[in-house]
Amino acid sequence: MRKKLLLMAMMLTSTLTILAQVTTSALSGKVTVKDTKEEVIGATVQAVHEPSGTKYATVTNTSGRFNIQGMRSGGPYVVTISYIGYESKTFKDIELDLAETYELNVWLSENSNELTEIVVSGKASKFTAEKTGASTNIRNVTIQELPTVSHSIGDIAKLSPYYGGSNSFAGGNGKSANFTLDGANLNNNFGLSANLPGGGSPVSLEALDEVQLVVAPFDVRQTNFIGGGINAVTKSGTNNFKGTAYFYYTDENLHGNRVDGQQNSEPDPARSKTYGFTLGGPIV
Repeated sequence: MRKKLLLMAMMLTSTLTILAQVTTSALSGKVTVKDTKEEVIGATVQAVHEPSGTKYATVTNTSGRFNIQGMRSGGPYVVTISYIGYESKTFKDIELDLAETYELNVWLSENSNELTEIVVSGKASKFTAEKTGASTNIRNVTIQELPTVSHSIGDIAKLSPYYGGSNSFAGGNGKSANFTLDGANLNNNFGLSANLPGGGSPVSLEALDEVQLVVAPFDVRQTNFIGGGINAVTKSGTNNFKGTAYFYYTDENLHGNRVDGQQNSEPDPARSKTYGFTLGGPIV
């Protein structure tokens, strides 16, 4: 009986660990009346992920606040706030960062004639109360434009001022850091090396939608590590057909071994070829 209880406890702990990883974003804020600053109770908040058409909706509570969890990271999103007797407001080009909460505070004006739509575009400051530690979010657009030498996660992680190479953050040991892909732990749990699985490339960069680099976060959803961590999520489908193709090649002729015309070493004969493609679209 004691062995059974111990086994059940271990299974429960493993389950909680898996659920603790963050793979989504959130949207929250408060809706008030423009002149009186009174809370608008029961206002409808709808967010639409334009690439896929995914819709999220909620209503404001008795304090005029709303909160939508479990949203797809990235964007752009179109957010519409409406209430009977007030002018609706629409916010476009909203981008959600992985594991972050986008703060959107809105005021509505009374409309005695008819409801009309007001289009407002803007970006919230990253320095909000929802920040849970030092973090750097890198979206797919940046990943595509960033030149890489090794074509690995390490090249992307260098965008964080805290990254020191070999999965190390802020001078800490890389073995203490954490790497998750779509919430799954891909660390070297034997502690034999600080390098990530797959020689530092557990997944092709073309498959990534967003990467988040965190340093000592105080977010209770991110657990089982100290120092820093890398959270990555892969691409998901949209309503548009699109694809990419890539090819990477290197040999001894591409390795520098001369300084001021003097050859310092023999060229490295190692050669490598990496190629592949991506394809996405709606399922009809």
